[in-house]
Amino acid sequence: MVELIPEKLPRHVAVIMDGNGRWAKKKAMNRIRGHEEGAESVREIVRASREIGISWLTLYAFSEENWRRPRYEIGALMKLLKHFLKSELKEMLENGIRLQTIGRTYKLPKDIQEVLSEIMSRTASNRDMVLTLALSYGGRQEITDALQKIAAKIEAGNLSARDVTEDLVRDSLYTAAMPDPDLLIRTSGECRVSNFLLWQIAYAEIYMTPTLWPDFRREEYLKALEEYQQRERRFGATGEQVANGESGPLT
Repeated sequence: MVELIPEKLPRHVAVIMDGNGRWAKKKAMNRIRGHEEGAESVREIVRASREIGISWLTLYAFSEENWRRPRYEIGALMKLLKHFLKSELKEMLENGIRLQTIGRTYKLPKDIQEVLSEIMSRTASNRDMVLTLALSYGGRQEITDALQKIAAKIEAGNLSARDVTEDLVRDSLYTAAMPDPDLLIRTSGECRVSNFLLWQIAYAEIYMTPTLWPDFRREEYLKALEEYQQRERRFGATGEQVANGESGPLT
């Protein structure tokens, strides 16, 4: 049985939800059925995170590169996203979950943007957990957008080159108001970060599992959290410094 230590839980968990298509293929189903089953995993992991006490959960829901997929699949994904958002609003309100997004969401269909805006507005005062959906998101694109924002301030004379610091870059990212992930989970056995939170995961613990996303449910999630609690996070310090309390998260 998995036992978790509350004070050793990650504050922020980020998830690359991979394997919907392969799950469907293994079962001789179409890819859309895999995405539908994957939505059930989203529902279960969000609920488990809230119950366990995870403060921040970020899900890689739709990447910038996903726009290259067949139009029928993109359409089905958008329809599924809209249905999921509407169906989960009640639970978000009842459980203190605030919804937010990161990414170039202006590229999403207008009806999706409207639903997102409504739900983010209605959950804005919730304080128990923040659920962030990365939509039309790419890590390189995020950094590019941040640098363009900084460059515009330099051109306008509001900044000089020597004002550009790590803090300034961090504060120019989509995730400016968020803590960096403590734990990054990737399902399906692929060993890559796929352009996800490239700046933010510099010191995240990474957990990769061969389990396909539609099969990644509460028990699998608990295993990932349990392994995280066994890791020693040094942030560039030595193990001895960690043992003596001389190191901590980078700021």
